[in-house]
Amino acid sequence: MPIVEITLIEGRSDEAKERLHAKVADAIHEAIDAPKEAIRIIIREVPPLHFSAGGLAKAKPAAKS
Repeated sequence: MPIVEITLIEGRSDEAKERLHAKVADAIHEAIDAPKEAIRIIIREVPPLHFSAGGLAKAKPAAKS
């Protein structure tokens, strides 16, 4: 049973996260032929100040899709 954990900066819409779940499940299914009902995906959202890149905290959420 594949388990995928995705960490995102908070701020994306529920619809965007639903699309992400579907597309990641599709990709795993196609790549390793895992049954979709066996694929587990966890999305964790963090506040912008709890995430940094290059030593700089993100000042605002990612653009909503």
